[in-house]
Amino acid sequence: MSTDVTVKEMVARGEGSAVPAQVIRKQMAHLRVRRGGPDGTQLEDFHVEVEEGMVVLDAVHRIQATEAPDLACRWNCKAGKCGSCSAEVNGEPRLMCMTRLSDLPEGPVVVEPVKTFPLVKDLVTDVSWNYRVNKKVQPFTPREMTAEEKAKGEFNMKQADIDRVQEFRKCIECFLCQNVCHVLRDHHREDAFYGPRFMIRMASLEMHPKDGADRIPALAGEAGVGMCNITKCCTEVCPEHIRITDNGIIPLKERVADRHWDPVRWMIGKLGGK
Repeated sequence: MSTDVTVKEMVARGEGSAVPAQVIRKQMAHLRVRRGGPDGTQLEDFHVEVEEGMVVLDAVHRIQATEAPDLACRWNCKAGKCGSCSAEVNGEPRLMCMTRLSDLPEGPVVVEPVKTFPLVKDLVTDVSWNYRVNKKVQPFTPREMTAEEKAKGEFNMKQADIDRVQEFRKCIECFLCQNVCHVLRDHHREDAFYGPRFMIRMASLEMHPKDGADRIPALAGEAGVGMCNITKCCTEVCPEHIRITDNGIIPLKERVADRHWDPVRWMIGKLGGK
């Protein structure tokens, strides 16, 4: 941001009464916003009047209100909970509604759409692939109660098991983790990997103490948990601070390895004729 002369500064210099109010200049922010569609894009410059506490999404809304009403931007809650306003701010994947202008370094603020998904217009991308993947994940499937549980009329659950899956439920589906995943962003292997968001969804189900479904074949196959190379870039951008790699993907990799490559299991399977 750039700061011009403010009322407070002028009063401090004894100039407040000498200069008409209409010429007092306010704090301004220089935004460079990516505009265009699939046929081509360019950065456009805007200078936005800034008020205390403004976030990048506020600045985009002000541009829409004053200079570019056709600027396309997806948003909903403006509270960091819907995940709709994902973008790249100065090259970093962020939620625009949670990125304060005052926290950004001096100079132009560059706002661009996320890179992994097809561009629709301006800051809006087509994330529908994620919803198609979501339909492939086997939903919650209650397991059969044990005899003890049936006698009690309720499932036996430990607090540690509840705490483990509760972390995964914080996901707001902003898809920033999908955006930075090298498998999807750089190698375009949507055919071989569901991406970190759906590794977390599968972890939340696979580790649920009441779920009885077996998702290991899917993880080893179409979901492609083995494609993840543990760079932890998805964890770094998660606005909910979910430890995607350490608490989700690595334990899923271990379960797949136990099933398919554990030498003891392999020997038992051979001896048992399986």
